[in-house]
Amino acid sequence: MVSSSLLLVIFIVAIALIFDFINGFHDAATSIATVVSTRVLSPRQAVIWAAFFNFVAAFFLGVQVAKTVGTGIIHTSIIDNYVILAALGGAIAWNLITWWLGLPSSSSHALIGGMIGAGLVKGGMAALVWSGIIKTASFIVLSPAIGLVLSIVLMVLVMNLSRYSTVSRSDRLFRRLQLVSAAVYSISHGMNDAQKTMGIIAVVLFSSGYMGSSFHIPYGVIMLCYLVIALGTMAGGWRIIKTMGIGITKLQPMGGFCAQTAAAISIIGASLAGIPVSTTHTITGAIVGVGATRRLTAVRWGVAIEIVWAWILTLPLSALMSAAIYLCLIAVF
Repeated sequence: MVSSSLLLVIFIVAIALIFDFINGFHDAATSIATVVSTRVLSPRQAVIWAAFFNFVAAFFLGVQVAKTVGTGIIHTSIIDNYVILAALGGAIAWNLITWWLGLPSSSSHALIGGMIGAGLVKGGMAALVWSGIIKTASFIVLSPAIGLVLSIVLMVLVMNLSRYSTVSRSDRLFRRLQLVSAAVYSISHGMNDAQKTMGIIAVVLFSSGYMGSSFHIPYGVIMLCYLVIALGTMAGGWRIIKTMGIGITKLQPMGGFCAQTAAAISIIGASLAGIPVSTTHTITGAIVGVGATRRLTAVRWGVAIEIVWAWILTLPLSALMSAAIYLCLIAVF
């Protein structure tokens, strides 16, 4: 007979995989918005393309981000199944709210906020791993800034390289190159975002005694998380695509290529360093950078400011939601 503790672990792993699916669903827009808005691919073709390369990411890089999420936000000594369940509940709730509103917020920071909120209620300030939190929180600012700067540099570079080319020839070339940049961006998205769920599942297994004495990320968990985020991407977060693709600035194939390439470089660099960054923040910064190279008025700053407000509110509101869920859980159980 299956024990109640094992059933609870299975339930929490299932909720974590639901978060992974919603992460792909919510962030599909960031993976495909530029390639759809420039009409290089249809929306359905684009999500299949992005989903495939989300899964391909399983064969690149390691699990540094997963280890940061598992051990670098709150101390493992205070983690129990209710803390994880509350963290996931807060993150999922915030993701669904922002999806409904069409705002490209960060699934990553919703999860981090969820862990912080539940951890604070359970263990107070001593429960927090400040080095990991500061590193993650600093990239709320740094990741879009890096994406913006890199996209401006790339735009200036490709415009100079294309100055003797005709408009139609450049357009044909960058429509092809956008397929490559979309693939690389989707790989970088999978690398960083799927690992966050891996970290959650691994810490649940570890804290429940199903992993032995040393924390690690099982291979089966790695493959499962990449598969689920790819399926989520195929479902597509259509409400956010319009905001990302045309709401911030109007993109051409050259700009789409530069935005995706700049964002991919930023995310891959952060993944190598084990930093759980927001792919949404990074691509948004890159799109703003592309628009700014034409003229500052090419960027719809009102839309950009709405997105920034969603970023600012993600950590505290997802933390409040998870704290409330944790209090309800311990009151009931």
